Amino acid sequence: MRPLIGLFLIAVSMALAGSVPIKTLVFSTATSTNYVEMIPQMPMNLTAFTLCMRVAIELSGRREVILFAYRTRNYDELHVWRELDGRLSFYMAGGGVLFKVPELGALQTHLCITWDSASGLAALFLDGKRSLSKIYRKGHTVRAGGRVILGQDPDSFLGDFENNQSFVGEIFDVNMWDTVLADSMIQGIFAGKRVARGNVLDWEKTELIINGDIKVATREL
Repeated sequence: MRPLIGLFLIAVSMALAGSVPIKTLVFSTATSTNYVEMIPQMPMNLTAFTLCMRVAIELSGRREVILFAYRTRNYDELHVWRELDGRLSFYMAGGGVLFKVPELGALQTHLCITWDSASGLAALFLDGKRSLSKIYRKGHTVRAGGRVILGQDPDSFLGDFENNQSFVGEIFDVNMWDTVLADSMIQGIFAGKRVARGNVLDWEKTELIINGDIKVATREL
């Protein structure tokens, strides 16, 4: 009975500590073939959003890195990048908005991006800390009917990948809402609080289609 008692105590201590098992994706090498497709839970016809993820990057040399891609047949509807100079940016069917922030690296970072079409306000959060606001694509709408890709930058609907833009590192807890979350909610998500999950993309429920040599593991959040 002692092993069972030990397992029970471990489970109780984890519950009291608030730790939650969660899947994570490890992209080990730069390649033009490894990617993960996320299947949205609702059409991505968006006039506002909050997009959050936990990410760590380990790359040799300086290059741009794709963090998140949503593309329809004709447009890069929403792409998130670490730029060549270390800035973070996102692009919606045209020129992007860029933020000079501490550079992403091998240490895990909680990253969120918010945008609202009515005001054009765009902002970025790193580990719960908010950037300045910028005005970007006021009146724009993100169009439905595309594909969400982690790990690659699709230059066509689902293809034309380049290994020198691919993601290398670990990414997990990718969630997306069709509203701009309050700063306090984003800070709570960073702290691991069990707030409402994304209604567009929910990392705990959204179907993932794995392509290539990507390791899927489970860890505690």
